[in-house]
Amino acid sequence: MNKGGMAALAALLLAGCSNAIVPRGAESAASRPAPERPAITPGTPSRPLPVRQPTASVPLPPITGVGTVDGAATALAAGVVAGPPVATLPITDDAAERALAAFRISCPSVTRKADPTGLTRPADWQAACDAARGVGAGGARAFFARWFETAQVGDGKAFATGYYEPEIHGSRDRRSGYETPIYGVPGDLVEADLGLFSTDLKGKRIRGRVDGKGFVPYYDRTAIEEGALAGRGLEIAWAADPVEMFFLQVQGSGRLRLPDGGVMRIGYAGQNGRDYTGIGKLMRDRGLVQPGQASMQGLMAWLRANPEQGRAIMRENKSFVFFRELTGPGPLGALGLPVTGQASVAADVRFVPLGAPVFLSMDRTDASGLWVAQDTGGAIKGTNRFDTFWGAGDEARAIAGGMSARGTAFLLLPIGTVQRIAGGRAAP
Repeated sequence: MNKGGMAALAALLLAGCSNAIVPRGAESAASRPAPERPAITPGTPSRPLPVRQPTASVPLPPITGVGTVDGAATALAAGVVAGPPVATLPITDDAAERALAAFRISCPSVTRKADPTGLTRPADWQAACDAARGVGAGGARAFFARWFETAQVGDGKAFATGYYEPEIHGSRDRRSGYETPIYGVPGDLVEADLGLFSTDLKGKRIRGRVDGKGFVPYYDRTAIEEGALAGRGLEIAWAADPVEMFFLQVQGSGRLRLPDGGVMRIGYAGQNGRDYTGIGKLMRDRGLVQPGQASMQGLMAWLRANPEQGRAIMRENKSFVFFRELTGPGPLGALGLPVTGQASVAADVRFVPLGAPVFLSMDRTDASGLWVAQDTGGAIKGTNRFDTFWGAGDEARAIAGGMSARGTAFLLLPIGTVQRIAGGRAAP
């Protein structure tokens, strides 16, 4: 960027100019390998799947007499109270084993990085992480009962949705039937930390681009789809179905089934800084779909049945996600580490320590159980708001697409954390 552009950017930032506030974590997803699929003619959408019918359950009641502090910026400010002993929670052996494996993956991060919730310090996790390495088969439940205690943040009332790693048809090069570009991060996308310019803006970031001497919002979805980035060599692949690609952007990562049968995995690399708009609520509010049809599958069916109106509705979500090819062990969560289907969950880093186990007791059995917070999401904000990750494949897609569960959440924190907080000694 030239000096004139930098000067313009600084002046505009100091004047309070901003477009969408960028979340500190990056939307992302991960999973185990997906099963092979039967061949589908390029350019045709994946076959529709019915929403998986959940089994209802009765959630554990939250600790009463505790309310969430309005406007609380962290878990500590929202209020924290001790929950039930870990040993009394209905955690299955399978869930405990999956959570232990995920927790081991988190340990290099939780023992090093500061915790924005104000609840824990890196050193607090060391004993549990050391012990986790030596737990043998069948010992996962006892491990969590020995090294953790539960805590309720605010009123404990939880809401959980689901996400998964989509697999759609794509090609590394543009060809007939593959016409929707998948872009890498543009070189003119600028991210600015507003806290460097004003202490009142600490923790807030914006993204945009320099236009002459001004700093302006980056191209929105409509502009990008109409060619704002075309001809710049930013395409890393091409998708067969624009509707499937739209939802892959919402999920944050996925798999492209290539024409030769191979797989290319792509993950979140950046975002244009524009506000995210959930089209499901938008379509419900306009009466386009009924409450029971507002699953991902239902939305996809409506968008395909009404292509022109559907394109316009998708463009009302101005947010646009950029991708990179993933070549490592698996898609990565916000910790920069692999996440695991049926074990990882996305949460708000201000209210849940990333890497911490979380017990969800919900009104549907598939969402209930022990999870590990390893990811974040642009729409996953606030106390006790979670997004459960289901991996890849048809079953994961069916569960995640219709997931909407309410109940109670308890964080699992290192032994002694709640007592220290009660004594007025917050994590530095």
